[in-house]
Amino acid sequence: MEALRNPNEANSSPLSPLGFLERAATVFADSPSLVYNHLTYTWSDTFRRCVQLASSISGLGIGKGDVVSVLAPNIPATYELHFAAPMAGAVINTINTRLDARTISILLRHSESKLVFVDYQLTRLIEEAVSLLPGGCAYPRLVLITDDGPPSLPTDHFVGTYEGMVENGDPGFEWVRPESDWDPLTLNYTSGTTSSPKGVVHSHRGTFIVAVDSLLEWDVPKQPVYLWTLPMFHANGWSYVWGMAVVGAINVCLRRFDASTIYTAIHHHNVTHMCGAPVVLNMLSKGEPLGRTVHIMTAGAPPPAAVLLRTESLGFDVTHGYGLTETGGLVIACSWKKQWNRLPATERARLKARQGVRTIGMTAVDIVDPESGVSVARDGLTQGEIVLRGGCLMLGYLKDPESTAKCIRNRWFYTGDVGVMYPDGYLEIKDRSKDVIISGGENLSSVEVESVLYLHPAVNEAAVVGRPDEFWGETPCAFVSLKEDGGKPLPTAVELMEFCKGKLPGYMVPKSVVLTEELPKTSTGKIQKYVLREIAKSMGFVVKTRM
Repeated sequence: MEALRNPNEANSSPLSPLGFLERAATVFADSPSLVYNHLTYTWSDTFRRCVQLASSISGLGIGKGDVVSVLAPNIPATYELHFAAPMAGAVINTINTRLDARTISILLRHSESKLVFVDYQLTRLIEEAVSLLPGGCAYPRLVLITDDGPPSLPTDHFVGTYEGMVENGDPGFEWVRPESDWDPLTLNYTSGTTSSPKGVVHSHRGTFIVAVDSLLEWDVPKQPVYLWTLPMFHANGWSYVWGMAVVGAINVCLRRFDASTIYTAIHHHNVTHMCGAPVVLNMLSKGEPLGRTVHIMTAGAPPPAAVLLRTESLGFDVTHGYGLTETGGLVIACSWKKQWNRLPATERARLKARQGVRTIGMTAVDIVDPESGVSVARDGLTQGEIVLRGGCLMLGYLKDPESTAKCIRNRWFYTGDVGVMYPDGYLEIKDRSKDVIISGGENLSSVEVESVLYLHPAVNEAAVVGRPDEFWGETPCAFVSLKEDGGKPLPTAVELMEFCKGKLPGYMVPKSVVLTEELPKTSTGKIQKYVLREIAKSMGFVVKTRM
């Protein structure tokens, strides 16, 4: 048996999600793959278009390891580029469309992106971002996604159009397959990275694992109708951009949406599955009964039990999961037990609000004391840090070995999230690392918001925490003490918010500011953020905030 332990040429082909599309073009050839407005493609269409686009990308000199970025909403081009860019050997980088030009410029420089596909509605944003690149920095070439916009190129920075590249590509192009399981496939930036980008790199193998794993955990059948309410730039749609090719889904794309648009799409297309942050659940919970079941996967901030109750009463079957950009998708899920269906509705909602257990593709999940690494008691009370181990974890942070080593140690990935483990083996998040706020599914750094507040000459001390928000789940709430400056007029809370607007993306700007004489501190002078979180909660919901 010892002689058979080594891999051979036949059994060691690298795992890659790119093969999902090639198979879908055979199994589901004439079935719809992408539906958008009045446009419908089949899976054979999508495969052909992606091969031709990969050919054109390669023809621009883009090769193995080069970064190709996408700045676009949930439209067919964004979906296709998740296959086409890597089929040219490149690493796909989807950029959050909510970021400001300064942040995008920093990400382009850090990633050394060679090519950026840009939606026609975001051309001014990318032009400004490119103009902010420092001298001597190579400018990426830009490709215009015209969609239903003007077909002409806005400036000389643009080298062509998306559809032009598809049409001019070679349908017989031998697309690039990974040489190794560990070849990079994606580069995704964690939110709130304007000053210190953290680019998460995932491999072909890891993405293959999490994509298949996510389908199994959610019990996704063949040929579902999947509505794209989750941004594809959010960890590549939690891996479902690739996963939906496995099952030959009908991908219904939406450029933008609100509750009315979602309900219209559900009824018009007979939607069966969708994903979204708890903010989407809250949006849907105010609608009318569906008359049938629609499966929805949610993750991010724990959904309030009351929102779960309202949403499920309308016909949505909610599955609650947990993942990070660093895991490439959902790796913990509240796997439902049949006996729980006999419990009262409020108890069912309480159980469903827990994050749950590891998915089948994860090796191990635990909650440990962050100092000793010892597992905490499974009593539902003792808090510790959530740690993960499994094949879909990131390769590491781009150009940042120090941060990589800090979170990956002792054969575990340390998430920075605080939780408890119940006697039944299900875990629940009780808090997050001190510098993270989840707003509408976006992770933002409170430290970064604080650093901007400290730029104001009148600010003495600042601390930012999450405050419950009716629409976004939570939004930044700043607690600020001011300097007395010789009788000069001190800024108001509104003026401080206005000060932040010119220096931060919109979703990172505090939606409430509390002026106080002194911030609560420990005996060593450390600000007690847990006290401020309780104060923010006691202030109640921020009502009807919008970005």
